[in-house]
This record gives sequence, C-alpha cells and structure tokens, in this order.
Amino acid sequence: MSDVRRIFNDYLLNECIHPIRDPLWGHVYFPESFLNIVQTPEYQQLGRIKQLGPSYLVYPGATHSRLNHSLGVFHIASRMVKRMSQSNIQLPLTLQGAKAFLAAALLHDLGHFPYTHSLKELPLEEHEQLTSRLILDSSITDILKNDAGVDPGMVAAIVDETLPNRSREVAFFRKILSGPIDPDKLDYLNRDAYFCGVPYGFQDVDYILSVLQPHPDHGFTITQNGVSAIEGLLFSKYLMYRAVYWHPTVRTATGMIKKALHRGLEKESISLSELYGLDDDSFYRSFAENQGEEFSLIRKVYNRDLFKTIGTWSVAPENPQHIHLDDLTHRSIQEELIRSELSELLDMHVDDYQILLDIPENISFESKLMIDRDSEIISYHESETVFTQEVVHQFTRNLRKIRLSVAPSVKDRIIQKNISAEQLLSLGGLD
Repeated sequence: MSDVRRIFNDYLLNECIHPIRDPLWGHVYFPESFLNIVQTPEYQQLGRIKQLGPSYLVYPGATHSRLNHSLGVFHIASRMVKRMSQSNIQLPLTLQGAKAFLAAALLHDLGHFPYTHSLKELPLEEHEQLTSRLILDSSITDILKNDAGVDPGMVAAIVDETLPNRSREVAFFRKILSGPIDPDKLDYLNRDAYFCGVPYGFQDVDYILSVLQPHPDHGFTITQNGVSAIEGLLFSKYLMYRAVYWHPTVRTATGMIKKALHRGLEKESISLSELYGLDDDSFYRSFAENQGEEFSLIRKVYNRDLFKTIGTWSVAPENPQHIHLDDLTHRSIQEELIRSELSELLDMHVDDYQILLDIPENISFESKLMIDRDSEIISYHESETVFTQEVVHQFTRNLRKIRLSVAPSVKDRIIQKNISAEQLLSLGGLD
C-alpha cells in the first residue's frame, strides 16, 4: 500500500467522521480535532462577512458568508486528497502535510474583511498575509498544534506564498490550494451561483475530480478527456463575472464604498489598519455612521441609494487615459475634470460625492493547467480546445467597462437639460 493511500485510510476514512450540514454539498465530514478551530471567535467572524459583498442588492439570496465558503473549500480539498490517494504516482506527501493542507483549506480566508477583493487598488496587506499572521498568532495556533497535531508554520506557508518555502511538500500543496483548478474556485463558482439563483457557475465537480491526475511538479494535471471540463469552468467564470461579480449595480455600489475609503485615507480621517479585522456590522458602524462627508457614500450603499450610470466605455489599451485609470489617484484627477465639465454642461454645481468613475481590475482567467496526453505533459493551450490564449484574453477585454455614474439628482438634471449620449461620452476625453 502506498504512503498516499495510507494517508487516506488512516485519516480521511477513520478521522473525518463529524458531519456538518452544508446546503450545497450536503454533509461535510470533519475530523473531530478540527471542530475547535471552527468554534473560535476568529473563525466565527467569517460567518458575519458576506461572500459577495453588495451583490445582495441585485441578487437577494446572495447573503452567504465566507464561513459557508470556507467549509466548502475544506470539503473539496478533502476530496482532492482522496483523489491523490487513488494514484500510484509517487508524491511528496506525508500525513502531517495532508493535514496541514486541509487546515489551510479551512483557514484560507481567515484574514478577510468586508470588500477585501474589491479594494485591491488601496495599499492594503493581502488577505493571505493577514491569514498567515492569525494562523501563527491567535487562539487557532494552539488548537492546530495541540488538538489537530498540525504544524501552524506549515499551514501558514501553504496559504501565504510570501513566506519562505519550507519544503517540496509545501510547494506541492500551494499549487493545489491556489491553481487553475483549486478547491476555492470549485466551491465559490458553485456556491455563488446557487445562492444568487443563476445557472452560470455550476460545475460538474465529480467529473472534474475524476479527470485530475496528481503530479509532483504541477500539483494536478488533467487527462485529455478533461479538457471539456476546463472549458466549462473558464466559460462559467466569465459568465459569473458578467452577470454577478461585475454586474453594473454591484460595480456602482462597490465603487462608491471604495471612493469613500480612498477619500477617507487621503483626508487621514481613517487609517488602513482600521479596515483589518472587521465584519460587515462593524464595518458599517465604523464608516457608515461616521459623519465625515466622504462616508455619506457608504450610507447611501447601505440604504440602496445608488448612483446611476450615464456613460460606459470599453477599455481601450491604446488609450493612455484608460490605462491610467487603474491608479486611484489618477482616477480622482479624472473625476475632477469630468465633474468640472459636467457642472458647466448642466449649469449646476456637481460636487465630488455626486460622481463616480469606475473601472474593474485587470483580472486573469487562469488557464496554465497542464494536460496529460498519453503520458506527455503539454500546456492547456496546446490541447484541442477552442479557448486559445487570445480567446481567454478576449474574456477580460469584453468584461472590463469604464462606467461613469452620478447621483440621481444629477441624472435628473441631465434628462431635464436633454444632454445627448455623445456629449456625455466625450466628458474628460475618455472617448
């Protein structure tokens, strides 16, 4: 019997026996030694942070939490370890490493605070670094060591790639936890689609796991028969961004919150450290109830008093005005130019907190998966797939839209003055 199979027999089968009911996956079976981790205040806080931020303003069911998601990631990770155990390939695995990987899957979002992914332009610490810090210095640290028999340093190193790579096993599990097909992605696409009530994100997880082949250098490869599963995953991710994650209303709400925090940091009415360790309720108490003018935008989001879009541009890589908008400081300068032009055009004063220029970050559709074709390892793009590199790049180009939004009173004035779409699209030289 291989060492990997022994990991499964001795741990997954005999110790992962405590059921936690999940609406997506049914019973998620936990080792008893992990239950105290779930019960810590640090972990329970994840249950008070919405997975999709303001998406509930569009999809009322999207109130699921990062705790729900984290339990699901653990479930998929345990199935991946089971898949590893069914392979005869020699892998750099130990029982301690497998337990550390499962703990990393359970804890991977521990450092999240509200709107983490939406605030990437702010100079914040990555949530993986905040997570590793909590793993190494919180009530969870001793539970990992004493109850679960897991090295917290190894767990932290699997989650946080800025930490030194301690071993080949850590490098292997990093590729599994964060890769082209990882337990995080397989859970959030399915879970987000389920709670939003949309069909786009659902994946055939059983089939995907069946075509995964563990590989000591690449983490997982897939068989040639699995190419269609990756095509489905890539297109599902595209559709979820289009319909959910970057829905225009969600973008507007997120942009209003981001602008409020950016202005607060500029005015030094808040500090970066105040964002860490918050849940949704404490975020609202800290910022929406703050009487600073900039935080009126957050109050508006919580009351669903959202700005209205008046102009949309596709991002043109050859237009330097578009490229510079990725920088929040330049975006503020561009907003001021548009605000001034719009005030003149409407013959009214438009203030800074009545206008919003939004551009999504430049995401990537990871397709760096390797295909095992008759024992030859080739890149995904070399396989027989319609999703060439150019097609995958086109996904992002189609999704990224610059949007100019204004307060409803300003939109009413635009209608009253009968301002044409051409005039609006020429504002600030963005056309």
